[in-house]
Amino acid sequence: MIRTQLKDVIDRCFDQGVEQGFWSEAGAGLYKLEVPRHDGQGDFSTNLALIVAGKEKRNPREVAAQLVELLEADEALLENVEIAGPGFVNLFLNSALWSSVLAPINEQGASFGLTDTGNGRKVMVEFVSANPTGPLSVGHGRNAILGDTIARLLDATGHNVTREYYFNDAGRQMRVLGASLKARYLELIGQPYEFPEDGYQGDYLYEIARGMIENNGDTFKDAELDQFRRRAQDAIFADIDATLKRIGITFDSYYNEHTLYEEGLIDDVVKELRAKGLVYEKDDATWFKSTEFGQEKDRVIIKSTGEPTYRLPDIAYHREKFRRGFEWMIDIFGADHIATVPDVMAGIEALGYDNRKVKVILHQFVTLLRDGKQVKMSTRKATFVTVDELVDEVGVDALRFFFLMRKPDSQLEFDLELATAQTQENPVYYVQYAHARLCSIERMAAEKEVAVPELAEADLQQLSEAEEYQLLKTLAEYPAMVTAAARDLAPHRVIFYLMELAGHFHSYYNKYKVITDNVPRTQARLCLCKGVKTVLANGLQLVGLSVPDKM
Repeated sequence: MIRTQLKDVIDRCFDQGVEQGFWSEAGAGLYKLEVPRHDGQGDFSTNLALIVAGKEKRNPREVAAQLVELLEADEALLENVEIAGPGFVNLFLNSALWSSVLAPINEQGASFGLTDTGNGRKVMVEFVSANPTGPLSVGHGRNAILGDTIARLLDATGHNVTREYYFNDAGRQMRVLGASLKARYLELIGQPYEFPEDGYQGDYLYEIARGMIENNGDTFKDAELDQFRRRAQDAIFADIDATLKRIGITFDSYYNEHTLYEEGLIDDVVKELRAKGLVYEKDDATWFKSTEFGQEKDRVIIKSTGEPTYRLPDIAYHREKFRRGFEWMIDIFGADHIATVPDVMAGIEALGYDNRKVKVILHQFVTLLRDGKQVKMSTRKATFVTVDELVDEVGVDALRFFFLMRKPDSQLEFDLELATAQTQENPVYYVQYAHARLCSIERMAAEKEVAVPELAEADLQQLSEAEEYQLLKTLAEYPAMVTAAARDLAPHRVIFYLMELAGHFHSYYNKYKVITDNVPRTQARLCLCKGVKTVLANGLQLVGLSVPDKM
């Protein structure tokens, strides 16, 4: 690709500068090649001179002048080179070079943009991990889409990805769930009941209880609490699984919290920490010396009741991730986990593992808006809106697109009216409509018996309009964008890219006719449109959206 070609040129010039005594090797690999933010600053810009000057205590513009001297020898690639600001070097490429991006798009098709930069690195992405105590809420939906799209990006860049759901099926919350279902069951069969003070509200427990009555009558009126817990857990998780599959999400593995207890892994962690002198007893509780790992205070890991706090199984679970051989562990959590993360990281370090291999992404909350006002209540499910309700209203594509439109650490306002609008103000419609328009152009060409030529047969020099160069430049950036989005775990960049590419195409379409009386120009423009269509389709599929050919 063009960026790679140019980076090779910059690297070669750096080496030549070392050979000719212009500078030393101190700056090797530290400089960057970037696309400038503003027009008129070139197609690319490099900070090589600034890096070298900083290492060698020299004037950056003097170093920049030496770099320009070396670059000017490459006339086939560069049309102009200029020094800007404190020592940036702006690079203007020969305009005819941009059409070369169409060749790899045409050859690679659906695989254009895929790389092996991950080198098979073994990665786990843990996401959703919602407690099986109720349907998936909108907050869980954002978590699910973030985790799934990050996993897709890592797959696309050659990582060996495992998608895992940590199944919280142990502890007090599950006992409360069982007690809540039992109360609803007894209520429906007309028996005395006592609803837990902090029990789970919501019609879904009534629905489970009704199913039990329809199938078994009142035979469970004297059943142990654990039977109600298991039935509630199984029914709720089946609902969660169906919701996830509905929005295109499946998992490679599930890890049950109760496994940590059954296999003695919780006790083993405590034993190991105790052997290291990192736990002590106080107030009938067991404490972890987290202050030795940078925390403000020590933390209770086993309460006076003998029950572990949430930190302990989380630490044990992460130890198992390391033991299973994962080289990079990515956790997607809601912002309410912010206080938990440092404790788990301290526990990992205390057990002798490198907690830098664990990357935690905390996402902010979602606010639903209708008529500019916040939607607070569900009509069916307690006090929250479920993912299923949201999909019923806006569809899967809008759900995924809108959840990815903001960085995870930004609060997300989900405008329900905008998400369902069949207009170009709706960003997902705007992007998908670009692809549908491109398909329409191909159909129109076929009707007029104008064939899309083989790329080698087209005169791509006919692509000389500024808008055509802009489209070609944007296409050329797709592989680098995918690689960077995967590296930085930033799926919103794919959304931004798709909106930018769609915007450039719509502007082009509104200004120029693709099918004209000029046959060579028509052929070149059809080749350009085919390239844009391929990349739009690749990007939409990368984030799990459909690729419509008509709208």
